[in-house]
Amino acid sequence: MIGFTQLRCFVAVATELHFGRAAQRLHMTQSPLSRQIQTLEQQLDVVLFERSSRSVTLTPAGLAFLVEARQILEHSERAVQVARRAANVLSGSVTVGFIGSATYSCIPRLAEQAQQELPNIAVHFMEMNSTEQIDALRLGRIDLGIIRPGLSEPGIESACIERGDLALAVSRTHPLAQRRQLVLLKQLDDVPFIMYSKIGRYFQGLLLSLFEQANVQPRYVQFMDQTHAILSLVSAGMGVAIVPQDSRNACFDNVVFKPLQTQAHYEIHAAWRAEDSSPAVQAVRGLIGRKGGIR
Repeated sequence: MIGFTQLRCFVAVATELHFGRAAQRLHMTQSPLSRQIQTLEQQLDVVLFERSSRSVTLTPAGLAFLVEARQILEHSERAVQVARRAANVLSGSVTVGFIGSATYSCIPRLAEQAQQELPNIAVHFMEMNSTEQIDALRLGRIDLGIIRPGLSEPGIESACIERGDLALAVSRTHPLAQRRQLVLLKQLDDVPFIMYSKIGRYFQGLLLSLFEQANVQPRYVQFMDQTHAILSLVSAGMGVAIVPQDSRNACFDNVVFKPLQTQAHYEIHAAWRAEDSSPAVQAVRGLIGRKGGIR
């Protein structure tokens, strides 16, 4: 019989397409993870992954099985929540801090699911940058944070809940707006560029590293703290910008998002106080981890 552990192992490898990263995500070593996948393939009598020394890819059978496996795990998690609510109705109030760019992705999902699955918990949202959230967690002003990685504080734990692609944002009249192929970083050399400020140091550091590796030097014309402010200047034709692909959900009619030829990704993490044992906080935290998901 196929077990939930095997399904979770399969979904992790199918998502990461890398046994090492999947093992880290599952907090296990690579050898038992490989055995779980091999056992699953033997039970199904199909090959789920094509493996080589350089890559891991899903077979057609693996792609089909991934859809069903994810549904099974979601249904099982939902069943657990239903049972727990029936045994002990959760109630209380939870304050969630979040960075502005999370409004394009995980915050709408969290707000919707919290209303559906945790109706007796009042979830309050507060927008603030990552550093402010770490301080607010330490002082007890918020219970959970949605932050950028790279910050540490004694007593504060965090985990990745979302990984996304980057995109080039240009105005509709910009020459790159008509490009049908992937945009190359070298095409941004000496191009007017709107960069994240030091307050947005996670993205600033990520982009500076990309440009250095590609030996590219854009011409920085503005430095802004938040993605929506950057997009407003892109819309006005002041320059181009590299932003989270999910920010295409922002309402800027004059902005076009173009895919980039880069393997770089951005991450969003959840953060919480290690000693916080509040059932309401634990419930919302579980919802963030489940519904955010590493993509």
